[in-house]
Amino acid sequence: MDQKLLLLEEKVIVLLNKLKDNHLQIQKFESEMITLQEQHKDLQEKHVNVSQENASLKVANSLLGSNESKANTKRKLNSLIKEVDQCLYQIAEL
Repeated sequence: MDQKLLLLEEKVIVLLNKLKDNHLQIQKFESEMITLQEQHKDLQEKHVNVSQENASLKVANSLLGSNESKANTKRKLNSLIKEVDQCLYQIAEL
């Protein structure tokens, strides 16, 4: 009986040690999670700032007349001209 009690006591000690290790591991993971959440928030803010800066640069480029914006502007104007022509044609048919 004494032997069984000692064996049981050893198993309880091992389980308590595992529980303690698991608790420490959980605390470590929670701390790491908080750090990662803060990094994620910082990255989201940087993304918003970069997106706004990108939009501002696109506007500045279009004002300066970059080749890319000229092509976009030309496509838009051609599209609008086609729409107006189509509307005029439909009016003329009435």
